[in-house]
Amino acid sequence: MADRATTFLAPAPAHSGLAPVPGDPGLPYLGYALQTIRDPVGHYRRRYDRHGPVSWGNFLGRPMVSVQGPDAAQVVLGNREKAFASGPAWNFFIGPFFERGIMLLDFEEHLRHRRIMQQAFTRDRLAAYLRRIDAGAGHTVADWRPGRRRMLPLFRRLTLDMAIDVFLGLELDRRETRRVERAFVDAVRAGLAVVRFPVPGLRWSRGLRARAALVDFFAGHIPAKRAQGGDDLFSVLCAARSEDGERFTDADVVNHMIFVLMAAHDTSTIALTTMAYYLARHPEWQERCREESRSLGAGPVDSAALESLPTLDLVLRESLRLCPPVPLLPRIAVRDTSVLGHHIPAGTLVSVTTFSNHRLADYWPDPERFDPERFSPDRRSAITHPYAWFPFGGGVHKCIGLHFADLQVKAVMHRLLRAHRWSVPAGYTWDLDMSTLPVPKDGLPVTLHPYG
Repeated sequence: MADRATTFLAPAPAHSGLAPVPGDPGLPYLGYALQTIRDPVGHYRRRYDRHGPVSWGNFLGRPMVSVQGPDAAQVVLGNREKAFASGPAWNFFIGPFFERGIMLLDFEEHLRHRRIMQQAFTRDRLAAYLRRIDAGAGHTVADWRPGRRRMLPLFRRLTLDMAIDVFLGLELDRRETRRVERAFVDAVRAGLAVVRFPVPGLRWSRGLRARAALVDFFAGHIPAKRAQGGDDLFSVLCAARSEDGERFTDADVVNHMIFVLMAAHDTSTIALTTMAYYLARHPEWQERCREESRSLGAGPVDSAALESLPTLDLVLRESLRLCPPVPLLPRIAVRDTSVLGHHIPAGTLVSVTTFSNHRLADYWPDPERFDPERFSPDRRSAITHPYAWFPFGGGVHKCIGLHFADLQVKAVMHRLLRAHRWSVPAGYTWDLDMSTLPVPKDGLPVTLHPYG
């Protein structure tokens, strides 16, 4: 296999002591894309058993090196040698639809933009966002009808409504809200399209139309935001300046708003849906969480109040281990480099496989089992590597909104626990759609029971 790999990846320089990356191309054009989409855990486990932590296979027409294990993840995501870039890699997947979002920038440009964006995620601003999130969650969740409901669309609508309120500060009618939601869904789903050019009616074409609609939507609101200001993220990005007085152009604001709103909407939806799934399957954990939420009371919550819900924190961490919202973190090698003794030529697409990393038995005993106590103070010391668990990425590209996401998810789940119990039939297991980000194919049907 090593000999076959060198016909697709440049061999290591003579006397470098580096090994070629083992692997094989897989199917013509598709490579291993179907296996990655249908069963990422099983596929990468087989690759790991066969080739070790670094291997390659084709993916939608180009070779992709996949790295597994915390040591390999740390090399690529930690990126101490600045050998890997995020932007060109994500551009392959979502660039036409989320152009120049913060995750698609690198090095000095990324640092400049991140410093300006950080003004939207200060402690005071997060506290203001949380007040609006908590109020919105309390009203919305209480209105959910008892009976058979699908949790994925409920959470998706709730998180989008929150994002429009907290991030945009706009009052949109229901029709316009749904148009924005549809555009985000189409843009995200286009990222793993097999046909990667605009055939009418297919994913790529729908994604490009969605991008154009979102650009028009945000650009149309910029003049008022610049003139009137406000405490929402949209207004903050319009007004924010660096220490040198640099501020975002209109195009910068549009690009960042499209990306941040997508990230906040989709990743929080997935985290909430995953928690709801495991709490339905493990009602003893649901009751533990509910008891803490009951003790906290019905009043408004702040960050200190949410920190007093330790069981909810354990459940969130374990849910993010079992179903990280972003299953692959791609990078491009910008120069010849190496990962764990394997030669990585410049221009190589490299992917850190979050789903399989979070289930490696060497670091997670009984990895398929839902066991929130893994993250308890008594057992947390057994997590021996900083890159054993990285649902928010790592290095300089670690999610800028991770603290916002933590507050949002916990606040919503706290309100849900106080308003409802929910259950699934005995033996129910979900089937994940991995064609973009991981979501249950059936929308996670549960039975909601009023509580309180």
